[in-house]
Amino acid sequence: MSDPRSLIKGTDFVMVPTRDFDAAVEFFDTVLGLPLSVRYGSHPGGELETGNLTLSLMQSESFGVEFNPNRNPIALRVDDVDAARSELESHGVEFVVQFDSGVCHQAIFHDPDGNAFVLHHRYAPPSDKG
Repeated sequence: MSDPRSLIKGTDFVMVPTRDFDAAVEFFDTVLGLPLSVRYGSHPGGELETGNLTLSLMQSESFGVEFNPNRNPIALRVDDVDAARSELESHGVEFVVQFDSGVCHQAIFHDPDGNAFVLHHRYAPPSDKG
């Protein structure tokens, strides 16, 4: 039997559902600064690059999937949570909560479809303790 740890090579993308692909593209490009890098032909879907993970933006029902927003946040790495939050607030983004976990600063918000995201800045080195 092969070792199952050899099966997974990485994480290529996470799907971000939307009800209105064009409006979502506008939000991600204009507000978050994540322009569409690939469009899925004539289908209302495409990809946004974050630097280390692709966000696959898809108008769910056009792909045969019931729309349900992601309620658990996708963490977007920033250098300064307060500065990034101020910039997004200037575009009308509202934040749910901001906190310090003891190793990182975080501020949670939602996109227009209700998908959760978190501005994240880790300031402490990873622990080698399990």
